[in-house]
Amino acid sequence: MTAGTVEAVVFDWGGTLTPWHPIDLREQWLRYAEVYDFEHADELSARILSAEDDAWRAGREHHRSATLDEIFRGVGVEPSGDRHEQALAAYHAFWEPHTFTDADVPDLLAGLRERGIKVGVLSNTLWTREFHERVFRRDGVLQLIDGAVYSSEIPWTKPHPEAFRAALAAVGVEQPERAVFVGDRPFDDIHGAKQVGMRAVLVPHSTIPDSQKGHVEGDPDAVVERLADLLAVVDGWR
Repeated sequence: MTAGTVEAVVFDWGGTLTPWHPIDLREQWLRYAEVYDFEHADELSARILSAEDDAWRAGREHHRSATLDEIFRGVGVEPSGDRHEQALAAYHAFWEPHTFTDADVPDLLAGLRERGIKVGVLSNTLWTREFHERVFRRDGVLQLIDGAVYSSEIPWTKPHPEAFRAALAAVGVEQPERAVFVGDRPFDDIHGAKQVGMRAVLVPHSTIPDSQKGHVEGDPDAVVERLADLLAVVDGWR
């Protein structure tokens, strides 16, 4: 990468822009199921969790995306109507404490844009764009993001090359070597970005379960211990 050619920095979301938190995955669906069907909450929450596990496994092994609506329909729940919406609100309330943006992010994104560098997001997610934008708006950073791609809207998950190409298109960058990807997962984020020609920065704060690590680990171009350190890295590459 030659001087002055960093046109965009694209970020992973969970574990990167939002710090990693350990989550009781059964509890998230109990919150939903207790509102949707209290009498059968244990059985329903177990079925939804199993369907979610299958969806993430397909993402890891085949890089195939999924949505929450697909998971609900797969267990016989129609994702519409007042009962579902109230249950979904309980599910989102469970997640809210785990979605707050890292404190370094507002100044970091503003600093990138001041340098004329576009800011992007590429997230493996079951959630809708509306949900993610609500989180970013709550935390005062939505206006600092130039383009975002959520796997729930495309056929692929990271590390599929097409997911990264979609993110590059979202921020208007044609040449991958002019973009940097920042993430916490050596397989999904670092390996995925490097295989399409992007520079990759690892934020090594997340405890990735063995089942989610993937079969290879990418070799990052840089490692930052906190997001605020990224500006100096990018300035060095410019």
